[in-house]
Amino acid sequence: MMQSEGLSTAGSGPQVPFLASASYPVRHGNAVRPLVDSGPTFRRICEAIEAARHSVWLAVTFMAPDFQMPDGRGTVLDVLDRAAARGLDVRIIFWRPNPESSGYGQAFAGSQADLELLGARGSRFRARWDRAHGYYCQHQKIWLMDAGHSSETTFVGGINPTFKVFEPGHMGEGQRHDVYVEVTGPSATDVHHNFVQRWNEASERMEADGVWGHNGDDDLPFPVHVSAPQGDSPVQIQRNIYAGRYSNSYPTPGGPLFNIAAGERSVSEQYIQAIDAACRSIYIENQAFPIPEVAVRLEEALKRGVDVVILVPAEPEEHVRAARHNPARKGFFDHIEALGRYENFALVGIAGPNEQGRRSAIYVHAKIMLVDDAWATIGSCNLHSNSLFGHSEMNAAIWDPKVVQTLRRQLLSEHLGQDTGQLDDRAALRLYRNVACENRLSGERGDFNWQGLAYSLDPTTYGE
Repeated sequence: MMQSEGLSTAGSGPQVPFLASASYPVRHGNAVRPLVDSGPTFRRICEAIEAARHSVWLAVTFMAPDFQMPDGRGTVLDVLDRAAARGLDVRIIFWRPNPESSGYGQAFAGSQADLELLGARGSRFRARWDRAHGYYCQHQKIWLMDAGHSSETTFVGGINPTFKVFEPGHMGEGQRHDVYVEVTGPSATDVHHNFVQRWNEASERMEADGVWGHNGDDDLPFPVHVSAPQGDSPVQIQRNIYAGRYSNSYPTPGGPLFNIAAGERSVSEQYIQAIDAACRSIYIENQAFPIPEVAVRLEEALKRGVDVVILVPAEPEEHVRAARHNPARKGFFDHIEALGRYENFALVGIAGPNEQGRRSAIYVHAKIMLVDDAWATIGSCNLHSNSLFGHSEMNAAIWDPKVVQTLRRQLLSEHLGQDTGQLDDRAALRLYRNVACENRLSGERGDFNWQGLAYSLDPTTYGE
């Protein structure tokens, strides 16, 4: 476990530590803007692209070529082609699956059909494809505009440009809930550094079908200065990178020399340390059930009297159902069921109205955690083994009570249909549990005129 140091936040008791040993340091002076759901997120990203004066760089895991950006802007490729036509330096890192990881989602893998599509479009941006090892994937989802310039802004999160964009307040059948965060200021430098490190060592850069619009010798320089302050929030950009994937340990400006060849697990370690430090509340939104290593820490928090709410997909993926019926995986579910024995715990899903007058589950794809109304992490890292121990990931950890409380209020307003701005974190999570329980009971009676979207799930039957 990494050594950690405390960083002062509002409130009493122990504070969530930051990691003293990681690629990137905690940096003060950031402006932080959480973005909830794909409509507001991609609208803001498009605005930043349209305002960019120098460059647009991004790394994606999954992408549908026909995915439509908000407000009639066309596809992702349309938006990027327009930026390139304006003379901007547009670069994309795509994930290329291995045979054993090819079924995860809709990757733009650089197939012959993909390359023919780019050729037919006349796309002039530059692209490189990057593999992960084995059945893991390159799971970072980041956007950078004007990297290294005064107009620089970055986005870190978990939303893929694959499913139909939807807006808060119109959540219903077939939709997804997710979260991104916009970061400007000193910590944007570290998103910049990460992109350069990945671009320069992208696995397929010397393959004939591993690049588009340039050759594999077109490397980028690492940033040499820290971006100017833009706000008041302390932020640490954290990553999971597996050992042996990258070798150049050139440090970020003002940061430590970090042996990236040995790998990094700062997102995973921060999750654990944040749970261990919680005094009052833990609110999690995640695509995956917490693995036993995390669930055990959550149970210890519950024993300390911490209020815990976990929002997950109400209808889990098929691999979860398969695991539920596999006797060898019983121990995994035992840990989740143990959490359900505490009154200060709730497992919840969300569901919106459908055309049949009932409710349809809204898929939860977010990867966030809020602790004590004072600290948050937002990014791409799930609480399953692949993300915590195999995929490449990026999260932004934020120590700013004002930002965290505003985000908590926004999320709970969407899920509960109530403003929790006048409640503290513990009262807000108690309200969450009560509303979710009432909605579940109403649904069991055939009444779907709910307060908000949230309803409680039974940990003992989840996945059956």
